[in-house]
Amino acid sequence: MTTLNSARMDEIAARHPAVFHRSFWQRFRVAIIAGGFVLYALYCWWFFAIGHVLGNANWNLAGTYLADWVSYEVRPEVTIAPDGAMKLTYPRFSPLGPNATPDWVEIERGTMTRAAPAAGSASSGKKSASMGFMGSGGAVGGSAAVTEAMAATTTREEEVVRRAKITLNSSTSIEVVPERVTVQHGGETLVADIRGGTMSVEGPLPAWAKQKAPGEKITVSFGFAGWGEIEADDVSIRRRFLGWANFLFDTNSPFHGKSTSEVFSLITSGDRIDPKQSNLSLAWDNILYNAEWQHLDVWTKLLQTIVMAFVGTLFAMLLAFPLAFLAARNITRSWLSNQLTKRLFDFLRSVDMLIWALFFTRAFGPGPLAGMSAIFFTDTGTLGKLYSEALENIDDKQREGVKSVGAAPVAVQRYGVLPQVMPLFASQALYFWESNTRSATIIGAVGAGGIGLKLWEAMRTNSDWENVAYMVLLILIVVFVFDGISNALRSRLMGRPAH
Repeated sequence: MTTLNSARMDEIAARHPAVFHRSFWQRFRVAIIAGGFVLYALYCWWFFAIGHVLGNANWNLAGTYLADWVSYEVRPEVTIAPDGAMKLTYPRFSPLGPNATPDWVEIERGTMTRAAPAAGSASSGKKSASMGFMGSGGAVGGSAAVTEAMAATTTREEEVVRRAKITLNSSTSIEVVPERVTVQHGGETLVADIRGGTMSVEGPLPAWAKQKAPGEKITVSFGFAGWGEIEADDVSIRRRFLGWANFLFDTNSPFHGKSTSEVFSLITSGDRIDPKQSNLSLAWDNILYNAEWQHLDVWTKLLQTIVMAFVGTLFAMLLAFPLAFLAARNITRSWLSNQLTKRLFDFLRSVDMLIWALFFTRAFGPGPLAGMSAIFFTDTGTLGKLYSEALENIDDKQREGVKSVGAAPVAVQRYGVLPQVMPLFASQALYFWESNTRSATIIGAVGAGGIGLKLWEAMRTNSDWENVAYMVLLILIVVFVFDGISNALRSRLMGRPAH
């Protein structure tokens, strides 16, 4: 190894000054780029008020939405009449079905003497009251009507709920009696006095209870276990269960509530439930036409989305292919043809696919035709631009070689141009087909048909988030499958091994 002395170093530095005396940009470019990135990040933080947004975000609500994706709720409701009679009911479309008696709800019933108007007393009372007000002796007529109505009132024995206790988990329960509501959660107790149609709380509210003002409703939250609302005349409870309720069979199905072994036994060796068809056919029919999950409709809409993406991309590829030859300057030597075709591509791709979908939905009405047209218009412009640029970058030696043997112009393009660009054309078309499968879901939400519209309808209800999760999962599966197929085909066309 040769050691350089100072004289030799000075000689080399004089001969190559750029090596030893770098410019300001060369010396500080890393620091300048890093500083610029930090300043830009700070500007974005300030301009979009990210700190304020994060500080005011309702993270509990976000967690509730996420929990709703993988769970379902059962909603018992206790109503309290002014005379203290209580009634426990479930919504019409409860996951438990009609006449539900879950083991986590305890009910004590009893009889109660309640006032009941006699038949026809209400109409006669109204008629007497109106006659009293119209006559000259209004006060006398009015009191006579009240007396008549009171005389018409009867009493009867009625079965009512005396006490109801809803247990959400081992540490959480809500007990309702006509005078008060007692909530226990995590070792703490909340007692709300509801006598006389008013509501007052004994002691301070726990952290898991909220009340905007004294006398107003109290909202209690128990995390994943559920939540509830307490009012003087109504107590609504939401108990959450992990999983998707009635995913295969709804509450109207004869297979509802049966275990897997019982369903299998009925299908294979059980007596026919419906004399017109086998139990297997009945079970499959019940799954397809499940009123809560609507499997057949969801799968049909998903197939519409796939077909919409495929047909739109196919037509765009077929039209962009010949137009790209007109736009390529080395293929078509006409400046006017080049510019007109390229400006057409710019126009088609400058309008977003979502905007085209809105336009065609207005023109054709909601449905897959609007979605296919939107994909066709957008991808014709984008694929046309990509195809024309690929044609302009081909190796002219291969084309000149074919031309030198006296081949016709069509043969020159066929054997001198297409072998160079066809793998790239097909690869780009496959990528757009895969991408449009996702895009078709988005444009479907604005009325262009497919599963996107059904997904948007489920989200608008703000309660069927498990249905939203189901459709999102199906979309993800389709995208993963199509991504794998597209990658494999593109790798095969480009002559590379698939990854």
